[in-house]
Amino acid sequence: MFKTQMNNAGMRYRLLLILSLFPGVLAAADALQGPVERQPVNITAIIMFMLFVSVTLGITYWAARRTRSTSDFYAAGSSISGLQNGLAIAGDFMSAASFLGISGLVFASGFDGLIYSIGFLVGWPIILFLLAERLRNLGKYTFADAVSYRLRPLPIRSLAACGTLTVVLFYLIAQMVGAGKLIQILFGLDYHYAVVSVGVLMILYVTFGGMLATTWVQIIKAVLLLIGASFIAIAVMYKMDFSFEHLFSSAVKIHNDGMDIMAPGGLVSDPVSAISLGLALMFGTAGLPHILMRFFTVPDAREARKSVFYATGFIGYFYILTFIIGFGAIVLLTNNPDFLDPVSGGIYGGNNMAAVHLSRAVGGEAFLGFISAVAFATILAVVSGLTLSGASAISHDLYASVICHGEIPEGEEVRVSRIATVILGIVAIILGIIFEQQNVAYMVGLAFAIAASVNFPVLFLSMYWQRLTTRGAFIGGSVGLFTAVLCMVLGPTIWVDILGNPEAVFPYKHPALFSMSAAFAVIIVVSKLDSSQSGKDEAKAFEDQYVRSQTGLGAEGATSH
Repeated sequence: MFKTQMNNAGMRYRLLLILSLFPGVLAAADALQGPVERQPVNITAIIMFMLFVSVTLGITYWAARRTRSTSDFYAAGSSISGLQNGLAIAGDFMSAASFLGISGLVFASGFDGLIYSIGFLVGWPIILFLLAERLRNLGKYTFADAVSYRLRPLPIRSLAACGTLTVVLFYLIAQMVGAGKLIQILFGLDYHYAVVSVGVLMILYVTFGGMLATTWVQIIKAVLLLIGASFIAIAVMYKMDFSFEHLFSSAVKIHNDGMDIMAPGGLVSDPVSAISLGLALMFGTAGLPHILMRFFTVPDAREARKSVFYATGFIGYFYILTFIIGFGAIVLLTNNPDFLDPVSGGIYGGNNMAAVHLSRAVGGEAFLGFISAVAFATILAVVSGLTLSGASAISHDLYASVICHGEIPEGEEVRVSRIATVILGIVAIILGIIFEQQNVAYMVGLAFAIAASVNFPVLFLSMYWQRLTTRGAFIGGSVGLFTAVLCMVLGPTIWVDILGNPEAVFPYKHPALFSMSAAFAVIIVVSKLDSSQSGKDEAKAFEDQYVRSQTGLGAEGATSH
């Protein structure tokens, strides 16, 4: 039936994943690019997705009744356990793009998919050992709280809000465009319906349920995706007699590249691009505002560390599953006429539909509907976290701290945050519609580069370098932001591929090596040259900050070690 529907619909679309060379970026974004043709309505997928929406809206109603204070709205009252928060963090990373794209990358190129899918995991030890504990002890709702502990809040919060909103807007555009194209492929519905529905649900989750509802949406989505991917991987291994040797040898015999699929090679051959990509994945992950915000949802630093430990385990397990799914697709789909386009000779919809087709091959139509619904539900979880971090930057960092200088009633700050959520949701819907026909792949790469070049250097040095001053942090962070945007605009992705110029001014696709280096260099030089009295006072305040960061004394949920 599925094959017939596809033939009738003329399934000649290409499902291309954003930044195929960016598995770490894939893990955090769901934008899909390339021409997409709408297929017949998948009733099973729609029913299962509506069930998911009904459950999560019920959770939102439950959370709304418990969201009374600013702490409840921004941080779920710091009542989330380490295990729950780890699942929620994993829910942010285990997206539809990572599920479809990395398995498709393995299906197309074999072993390379594993290398690139786990490359970004290097960022998690950085968060675990360098940031999580100190961030939880120093901050309250956003990472700007921790940075401005001893630095002047006006310039620092302004910079942090600009970096956060830039990352959030780029992500949201990618998510909304991805939602529209994904729903056309998996559900057979109109693009605009998808964009509007995601935007409306996102507004409902965050506006009424705050962080508590957002957390549970992410947890449910993570559990469903882990269950679905586990079932596919176990079914594949069952057919292979639970022998990896059998799986790999069968794939080598069937794949056109033969033994080459078992060797690394070629996806990023330029060493400068490889280093720049690695820096973006490692340090961009450690600078994502919606991830950093999650560490304030736990009661103390001990639970913050547990969050990272659990999240790393869940995410690592998930990408092992996608590796099995990719090789299973090679074995079970490559020569199966039920899934092959007779014109192109490849599978229907392109390589990145491998996981979807494999779900039908091992579980039938009902399981196909389940996987399709879960793949789309992942977008809701990701955009909810992004929207909440963007709204908190507007209400907490800009309005409450910069404009009102902290003198604001608690209820008013939450009200402003809810208004900001609605505005961000409407803007995301409008931009998703405007960018329907545009290649938005570069936006996620730029978001990671900005997180690595603005948020991470300022946050890291504020915690570990006594000589950091407000002037150095503000100027250096601004240079990192400007350099990342400028290099991306002048690089091959935008200057050549989008703007149509014959040759790029900046020769590399990945700017993090240059923008991050520029940020650190300027921060250090300007801070060392800053001989102002405020700079000296900020250096003296480092000792008090160090005690607070290590012990949590004076912070909510102080913990002993």
